[in-house]
Order: sequence, then structure tokens, then C-alpha cells
Amino acid sequence: MKKNLLLMMLILLLGMLAACAPDREEGTEPADGEKPEATEEPKPEKLVIWEDLEKSKDWLPAALASFEEEHGIKVEFKELNMADKIRDQLRLDGPAGNAPDVVTLPHDQIGQVVTEGLIQEITVEDTVLKTYSESSVNAQMYDGKLYGLPKATETPVLIYNKALMPEAPKTMDELYTFSKDFTKGDNYGFLALWDNFYFAHGAIAGMGGYVFNEKDGALDRDDVGLNNEGAVEGAEYIQKWYAEGLFPKGIIGESGGAAMDGLFNEGKVAAVMNGPWAFQGMKDAGIDIGIAPMPTLPNGEPVKTFMGVKGWHVTEFTENPYWATKLIEHLSNDENSKARFEAVSEIPANVALVEDPIIADNEGAKAVAVQSQYAVPMPNIPEMGEVWGPMASALQTLATGKAEAKPALDEAVKAIQANIEANHPAK
Repeated sequence: MKKNLLLMMLILLLGMLAACAPDREEGTEPADGEKPEATEEPKPEKLVIWEDLEKSKDWLPAALASFEEEHGIKVEFKELNMADKIRDQLRLDGPAGNAPDVVTLPHDQIGQVVTEGLIQEITVEDTVLKTYSESSVNAQMYDGKLYGLPKATETPVLIYNKALMPEAPKTMDELYTFSKDFTKGDNYGFLALWDNFYFAHGAIAGMGGYVFNEKDGALDRDDVGLNNEGAVEGAEYIQKWYAEGLFPKGIIGESGGAAMDGLFNEGKVAAVMNGPWAFQGMKDAGIDIGIAPMPTLPNGEPVKTFMGVKGWHVTEFTENPYWATKLIEHLSNDENSKARFEAVSEIPANVALVEDPIIADNEGAKAVAVQSQYAVPMPNIPEMGEVWGPMASALQTLATGKAEAKPALDEAVKAIQANIEANHPAK
């Protein structure tokens, strides 16, 4: 009797457990090792992006369509001049409630717009960051935090006239020897705007100088290395080219760039240091140009050119930071970065594309991509604004032979530090 009672109770208990179990339709059992999809942030009806002027054609609509297909979110875009309009418009539209979710900016504006509360820190997986060159990611950092993803890079390279210089020299010593032999009358072997700190930085940093040292993952505005031993050596090397008459006096000052371009396009200069923005004008002038990374310096180090990085950023005003971040990940992935390069010829920062035929078989793109590996992102802290003027003054005194390197750089650093203290009080 007891055995029958126990059996009935067991059957009743099993029936109750079965009734409490969740219903499953046939065929819905998860596969071994399969995890349920993580809960996502609520999806907005649309996102808005501001892209650079005349940079969206032939690639952005398709990229946004694929984002909508994948996530079910429409994206609208507007074109504005990135140099100043996007930042200035964001200052107005943000507080007024009309800001976009995503903007594009040059990396040297990041420090200022972060300080003003216009863009916000983003969080992405390490696998995403490894998509791009380390230097381009560093350019998107401010105060040790990530504020964007890179979309394009630019840096000066060596551009040469193949009719006058069949192959690019591998070292600056070779280029110097060539210039000594070639420079006669109105003809010059090599020209560079080395009275402009943007270009002079390559030699100064390659010899061991630096603008701001890094401390705890951020740039230290109080540690300026523009008059250290390496910087002085770099400045002396620059001064040698002027002192020996290898650079004409006409390329000093604000009109120097136009004068240098004119001489090169007239076929009077074998090689120049310039950026990818100059390629088309030279070709239009009928010059058969070759393009290569900068030759190595006499100390065996690369010319550490300044690099500019354009990036995608999530605004502080968006109500959908999660999806805005997903959007910039999508825009800067390999597929869309390649499409953008095909459309606008701006060099992507994606490491996988360096060996892609679209870059590898393009002499100019390849040179910029390789040189970018040695380049230094222009400091993006607001204090960088105090560097350009004093360094330009110092370099012009060197170019005209009015001062020696050490005292000129000492004076420049003194002025930089005084301007920083006056215009950027310590927190």
C-alpha cells in the first residue's frame, strides 16, 4: 500500500514540474554552445550625420543603406565644411537641440571640442581598434580617453619629377649630394618649407625633439622638447640647406608654398616635400611625378612628419550614443573605408588596406600609408595653438641666418611656455 502511495506521489510531482516548465515549440531548442542574443539599446527611428563638404558622393549613401539594412535605423546626412563650419555649427546647434548624432572633424580640434563639451568619449572593442594603425588611433585620444574612430590620414611625402630624378633616394644624405650637384641657377634638387613648423617637425622630431612629452597616457603641456639636444640637431640640419644656398630665399614666409609649387610645376625642381593635396596640381601641370616615403635622416631615423587624421565622432548631444557609436564603427570598417578611398582619394587608416591592391598599386596612396607609420599625430590639446607662432619665428631666423639654432629654439620654447601659462591656466 505504501509503495503504491509513493509511486502516485512521484507521478503527481513529475506532472507538476512538467506543467511549470516553459513552453518550447518544436525545433526552437538552442544549439550546443549557442548563447542568446544580448539585449540591445532601444533603436531610434533615425540618426543624423554631418560629413565633410563634397566627400559623400559615390560611397556614403550605400554605406548608410547597408547600416539601415543591418540594424533597421535610417540615417540622414548633411555636408558642411569640416575645417571650421562643422565645429562652429555644432557650437550653435548643440545647445539649441538641433545637433546631429555623428560629426567628422580633424583630430587637432579634438582637445578644444572636448573641452567645450561638444563630443563625448566612446567605448569600442579592442578588435575594432586593431582595424586601424596605432598612430591614427592615438590621434583620436585626448587625456587618455578615446573620442572617435579614424577615417583618413595625410602626411607629407617625397614627390619627385621623374624626368629629373628617375628614382627616389633612400636617404637624406643621398638627396643632399644630389642637390649639391643639381642646384644651379633657377634649378633646385630638393625643396621643403622648413621655415614652417608643420614641415620642419619631420627633421626636428626625427633627430629627437618633441612638442609635448607623454605622461600617464596624455600629453604633458609642461614638458616641451623643442629645444633639447635632438631638436637643436634637427634645426641645425635644416639651417644647413638654407646656408648652403640649396633653398631659394623666395620660399621663406607665407608665400613660400606658392613659390615652391610654381618652381616644381615649371620643371625647375627635382623633388619636394609636400602632402597628397599637391598631387593633382602637379599632374595637371604635366609633371610625371613619382611619390615615395621621405628618405631617412643622417642619424638613420625616419623623418617623423606630422600626421593629420580625420575622424568620426559622437556628439555630446545625441540621445543615442550606443547606436551613434555603432554607426561610426560601420562607416570606418574596411569595406566602407575602401569605398570612400575610391570615391574621394583620401587615404584610409585601416591597416588591412595597406596591402590591398587599391592602395598597394597606387603610388601616392602607398607612400602616404607607409610614411604614416613613422608620422606623429599633431598634438590635439588646446595648448598646441601656442606652438605655431614662436616656432615659425625661430625657423625663419634660422632660414635667413639671423640666429643660431640653440638660442633661437630657447627663445621659442620660452615664448610657448609663457603663452600657455597666460592663455591656458592650469586646472
